[in-house]
Amino acid sequence: MDSLAAAPGTGPATSPLPVLRKPRPAARFEDLPTDRTLVMGIVNVTPDSFSDGGQHGTADSAIAAGLRMFYAGADIIDVGGESTRPGAEDVSPEEEQRRVIPVIEALVKAGALVSIDTIHASTAAAALQAGAAIINDVSGLTMEPEMAELAASSKAPYILTHRRGDARTMNSLAEYKDVAAEVVAELAGVRDKLYAAGVSPEQIIIDPGLGFAKNDAQNWELLQNLDQLDSLGHKVLVGASRKRFLGTLLTVAGKTAAPQERDAATAAITAISAYRGAWAVRVHDVGPSLDAVKVAARMAAPRTSQ
Repeated sequence: MDSLAAAPGTGPATSPLPVLRKPRPAARFEDLPTDRTLVMGIVNVTPDSFSDGGQHGTADSAIAAGLRMFYAGADIIDVGGESTRPGAEDVSPEEEQRRVIPVIEALVKAGALVSIDTIHASTAAAALQAGAAIINDVSGLTMEPEMAELAASSKAPYILTHRRGDARTMNSLAEYKDVAAEVVAELAGVRDKLYAAGVSPEQIIIDPGLGFAKNDAQNWELLQNLDQLDSLGHKVLVGASRKRFLGTLLTVAGKTAAPQERDAATAAITAISAYRGAWAVRVHDVGPSLDAVKVAARMAAPRTSQ
């Protein structure tokens, strides 16, 4: 039955009792929609992420946030336990796993398709064991060799993100002559390591790494040249949500827009990226981006005569 009720003849229950829900069947990557760009919702189980640090610092609050995104229509929930903002402090894999594993288990039990946002192979392995289906590795050029081996052995979809350096050094490494061409070349170099470890081309998803070792102008240039990523032959994920370059664009009277004031601009990036064929977008606010990808899909549909 769906809930507990008072026994016959004992009168009404004095307080509401919890609804007992059966676990849903595990969501599968293969069942994701293919007729539009996908929407990946972000759950940061951290005290220091740039946009929502501390908001979901406990398992219960993170689970609630992930479920809200899932029920709002997010195709994937991306769970991370270590901030990747510039200047963030490192988190040990043990602490990272303490933060994220209960959240992943609960979201998977509810029927969500979950990705693990981590640079640590041991955390990725623990997350897959807990039911996550996708590895979202933002380590870029510093990828752990064990991560490639895990991707190969697990056959899980693997998001390869462009990044130079780490959270403390990447801002100093934002030097490019042609940012789009160099990002493509560097991603191809890491991809070769994945291939050498036995990862198949079908597993790989490319993320240009907006904000990771890129300044504002370079982020815009990358977005203007997303088509160059197509030369790699993989699905493309765009993660622009609430990032600093949007806040700079929206500056009013010398005040940069706060992260939560960047959602409309994020939805605009979503619509443009979707219209240009992105496989998925990674966002904090699911609803507007879900609307945006549906509009983009309709705009891209073949014209029909009336």
